[in-house]
Amino acid sequence: MSIDSPTAAPLREVVAAHARRVTDAGWFSATAVAAILLNAALLGAETYAGFARDWSVQLGRAEELLLGLFTAELALRAVAHADRPSAFFRNPWNLFDAAVVLCALLPFAGDNTTVLRLVRLARVIRTARFLPQLRIIVTALGKSIPGAVSFLMVGTLLLYLYAMLGWAAFADDDPEHYGSLGRAALTLFVLMTLDGLGDALYGGLLISPWAAVYYASYVLLSAFLMVNLLIGVVIDSLARAREAEEARRSPAAVAARGEELREALAAVRAGLDDMERLLPQVPAQPDRTRLPQGP
Repeated sequence: MSIDSPTAAPLREVVAAHARRVTDAGWFSATAVAAILLNAALLGAETYAGFARDWSVQLGRAEELLLGLFTAELALRAVAHADRPSAFFRNPWNLFDAAVVLCALLPFAGDNTTVLRLVRLARVIRTARFLPQLRIIVTALGKSIPGAVSFLMVGTLLLYLYAMLGWAAFADDDPEHYGSLGRAALTLFVLMTLDGLGDALYGGLLISPWAAVYYASYVLLSAFLMVNLLIGVVIDSLARAREAEEARRSPAAVAARGEELREALAAVRAGLDDMERLLPQVPAQPDRTRLPQGP
């Protein structure tokens, strides 16, 4: 039977509907989170050499069990999208889960301990999939990347300008901190956290009275203005991530309600079919309203 036949299409929908009931259940998410936390605990326990040596066999079996659970979870989510496969690949979390599982199944991952540990570490990030608030934060971090890149470019330009000014003003008298562009940039990068600002200011005033203007303007631009700009970028990304999460939940709720209505209509239709089959065949009665015809 072809997979595109009229019989196969309803079968895919039925299988996908049953799989979605499982993946949308609370116990399914709780089991996945428990497996992720167990993976994190075992990964941390392996950092203790004695424990890892004494329990190496048990740890290996636990890793195989967890890999099987994550593979089964991914397969079940794929089955839940059997009636609409493109929707599975449009979800970034599904792609991330698939990448993590496939990397663990590749032959070179089992032979390379470092790669395997990195893959197992990536599983911990999957916790955000099951916690809405954490998912919003992770999404916001992704959405803030373009703004953060722009912030980084502006900050680099600011650091370069002040490093060149510091080199020109203090290089001869303070070569340890401003002897080159790299040293000046490193000094100013540390001062961005306001650590050692007082010592730098007093040392600068011994060289030039303009040091107060130099350090005050730099701190004002870097420690206050730039940090507030970065906070604004993050807050805007959080707002957009929250809107995206609410928009994602609304179609899901509508789809779930539509699924319930379809099931109710199917039950009503099946009941009507049963009633039609059970009704007795009533013979047709002659029409008594017509007058008898004469000879």
